[in-house]
Amino acid sequence: MATEGLKKEIKILIMEALNIDDVSPEEVGDDESLFGEGNTLGLDSIDALEIVMALQEKYGVRIDDKNQSRFILKSISTIAEFIEKNRTN
Repeated sequence: MATEGLKKEIKILIMEALNIDDVSPEEVGDDESLFGEGNTLGLDSIDALEIVMALQEKYGVRIDDKNQSRFILKSISTIAEFIEKNRTN
């Protein structure tokens, strides 16, 4: 189970990478879907690429498989779990 600290760190990283300044990290639910309509951030596939690059740079994780990335980037919780298992930084 990923720590709350890591989840908050990921929220901040995503907001900085995507220049989101109209939403606070606390407004994003850990298990809320990050992509599509009706969620707090409403991200798209270009945002996903930015997030992958930011995660790779900060945590040293590789996300190469498109199908895998769809599952990993589903929510803050799924990203945190992946980082916990695969981080090198």
